[in-house]
Amino acid sequence: MKLALIGYGKMGHAIEQIARSRGHEIVSIIDVNNPEEFESEAFRSADVAIEFTAPSVALGNYRKAFAAGVPVVSGTTGWLEHMPEVQEACRNGQTFFYASNFSLGVNIFFALNKYLAQVMNQFPAYEVKMEETHHIHKLDAPSGTAITLAEDIIARLDRKTAWVEGREPAENEIGIKAIRRDEVPGIHTICYESDVDTITITHDAKSRMGFALGAVVAAEFTCGKKGFLTMQDMLKF
Repeated sequence: MKLALIGYGKMGHAIEQIARSRGHEIVSIIDVNNPEEFESEAFRSADVAIEFTAPSVALGNYRKAFAAGVPVVSGTTGWLEHMPEVQEACRNGQTFFYASNFSLGVNIFFALNKYLAQVMNQFPAYEVKMEETHHIHKLDAPSGTAITLAEDIIARLDRKTAWVEGREPAENEIGIKAIRRDEVPGIHTICYESDVDTITITHDAKSRMGFALGAVVAAEFTCGKKGFLTMQDMLKF
């Protein structure tokens, strides 16, 4: 498979390493210093582009890739207010795979979180809260993964209707504490607490390689497909 990389920071380098180890060819690498590469024949020859950049430039990157006819797999978070535009492009023939987190372990954690929230809906004595910790370079807070976790809880826990970060939550809100520290790849913790005990689940990423592998596997899944795709399409659990 011919891959293009949009964003060549630490994640981009990790994705390149794994993609090459799986026999894929990197035909184009685009970073802040060469945006003209979107217009190149090399970029247009890619079967899929994998995009990990910043919230402020993500939508523009998608538009440029779509203009070149290149499907996009993206793990950039913090831009989701523009999701309707991307979904509309997919209805008009483009291909886009989005995940707030590509790690297989995190997606197992997503499934566990949904199940636990469904169970805890029967036990209103438990208050739920969340904490996420990432490296100091992460621009958005809370993380896209934390937002996904919170929204999955809200969909199953009748007593919660919204999430908040940066202030004390109201009774109907889930409080998310976002911490930025050192080079932490990502830690997400969900805690249900009552007067008598505490139930906690945590996912602690050891490195970026799990995210990078998941992104490459998603690109392999996306190649040749059309429309809007997610990890639920690929993993089906």
